[in-house]
Amino acid sequence: MPTDDVLGDGPDLRHHGDAEVRDDGAELVDLAVNVRADTPPAWLRELIGGSLDALAAYPDGRAARAAVAARHGLPVDRVLLTAGAAEAFVLLARALKVRRPVVVHPQFTEPEAALRDAGHTVDRVLLRAEDGFRLTARAVPEEADLVVVGNPTNPTSVLHPADAIAALARPGRTLVVDEAFMDAVPGEREALAGRTDVPGLVVLRSLTKTWGLAGLRIGYVLAAPETVTTLERAQPLWPVSTPALAAAEACVSPQALAEADRAARRIAADRARLVAGLTRFAAAGVRVVEPAEGPFLLVRMPAAAAVRRRLRTLGFAVRRGDTFPGLGEEWIRLAVRDQKTTDAFLEALEQALDQ
Repeated sequence: MPTDDVLGDGPDLRHHGDAEVRDDGAELVDLAVNVRADTPPAWLRELIGGSLDALAAYPDGRAARAAVAARHGLPVDRVLLTAGAAEAFVLLARALKVRRPVVVHPQFTEPEAALRDAGHTVDRVLLRAEDGFRLTARAVPEEADLVVVGNPTNPTSVLHPADAIAALARPGRTLVVDEAFMDAVPGEREALAGRTDVPGLVVLRSLTKTWGLAGLRIGYVLAAPETVTTLERAQPLWPVSTPALAAAEACVSPQALAEADRAARRIAADRARLVAGLTRFAAAGVRVVEPAEGPFLLVRMPAAAAVRRRLRTLGFAVRRGDTFPGLGEEWIRLAVRDQKTTDAFLEALEQALDQ
């Protein structure tokens, strides 16, 4: 059974940004979901469409798996394709034999929800706003045998140094690093994907954010061969569809990686514009968590819940922050969008703050 947190006696671990857009059917500009707005690109839609000719056959993931392995310089037996990173969290929770799992918060809530649904008692490490939500190895209990951390972290947009995360590794501990947004960081600084020298390391990647494939469900796990085998045994047969496999193979090609890096640099510029725009509301108590490195910002402001409701009436959906453990009602998360959208949002925010 789900725990109280999942049911609502505490942070709603199953609340996600799409709920902010779907709540009342209103036509809203979406700053609540962290999927890149101009995706999937035409070339990718065409490729996925072409894969439909093969739907009569069962999916064959060998080519996509090999492509992912080559992209990270790894052998194929260190790669597992999944129906999005969310499936990987469920597989880890159900397949690994752990006694004391720890989730570092604030972060994406599905890892904890999956662990609790699988019957685990989960400990939380709550990083503090006054520390900039930065991670230190001493914050994690030594006896933890499973540690989950996001990098860059959703919703804080903090990019932890790779060495700081690697320092969490211990003999007998599984270290799960959610890198779902790492390809939105120019040059993928601080990535651990591809590393084989960190004991117990499991890296999760998603192709849904940068490429706009949330509805297709495609991601992957990078881990030691024995961990991959354990997780694969817990998967249903043919867990990744033929169109998703075609997308995976295409999105790790050299051309796609170059396009993703260009997009990451545009996001960095658009994020800087949004941060600069928000600073003009400092007198109203608006504060941005910086330095921000992801395609989203975590923002603190007085009466954020009321401001969020006013923004809806002005046509903008933003992500509430109080469903993330460690945050409260004074927080919201904003997806980074293009200059035109940002400028319109800042005008709406000024109205919402003045009401």
